[in-house]
Amino acid sequence: MAYKTILVNAEAARRAPYIVACAARVALAEQAHLVGLASTGINPLMYQCNAVAPGVVLRQEELDSLTASARQALAAFTATASGLGVLSSEERLTNDALPDSLIRQSRYSDLVVLGQTDPGEAAPLPGETLPQQVILHCPRPVLVVPHAGDIERIGERPLLAWDGGMAASRALLAALPLLRRATLSTLAIFNPVQVYDAHGQLAGADMATCLARHGVKLDVVARDTDGDVGEALLTLAANLGADLLVMGCYGHTRLREMLLGGATRSVLRSMTLPVLMTA
Repeated sequence: MAYKTILVNAEAARRAPYIVACAARVALAEQAHLVGLASTGINPLMYQCNAVAPGVVLRQEELDSLTASARQALAAFTATASGLGVLSSEERLTNDALPDSLIRQSRYSDLVVLGQTDPGEAAPLPGETLPQQVILHCPRPVLVVPHAGDIERIGERPLLAWDGGMAASRALLAALPLLRRATLSTLAIFNPVQVYDAHGQLAGADMATCLARHGVKLDVVARDTDGDVGEALLTLAANLGADLLVMGCYGHTRLREMLLGGATRSVLRSMTLPVLMTA
């Protein structure tokens, strides 16, 4: 398995150049084709306008402004990617809503890269962030880049969250292209005895063996916590000097997770390092 096509959100936001740079570094390491996507949002805007006032027509100046902004974001994407040495890249312009465009284009990619929601920027839907929306509905792993801080490296010291569940298993195997290049990975299990029959006789042993057969070098760490597992993961990542967190998303039923929160929401809210997730 390898990442041969990487899709990155090139939308004109404050951290867009930084997010593109992170995606470009992964593309260089994987010798992958990098696709930068930006959306004008014209189609949903026209639909909303017609729903409120049927027959309304948007001014051409407004449409031109939205298109120009998206094209400017794509030009910045190309400049960043080529400046970092990416040999194969393309610009993708759509008129749909950004989350829908990312989800649709993810079907033709091996990895999606986007940024953590910036507190100063609006969410695509009330109460739901862009990463949550994309992770829930796209079929590929999503690498989320934090909205603050400088990330010099990605994947030299990954922290792998393992709870014995299907989402975590998908995430760890989806991260294999990164894990194979890692200096040392740490497989972390929190509260292993609380979930009956999730880990076998020795917590983490089977998954560690599975990853080792793929050439992944790793340690296994088991911890108990009375607090939020997501916060405990981020604390452990900081203590280990980890530069990537790999975890499954929405390990409980999706309805329960959306209503009650959980480790996924804690990590997406407070993350200080890149996080690779799958649903």
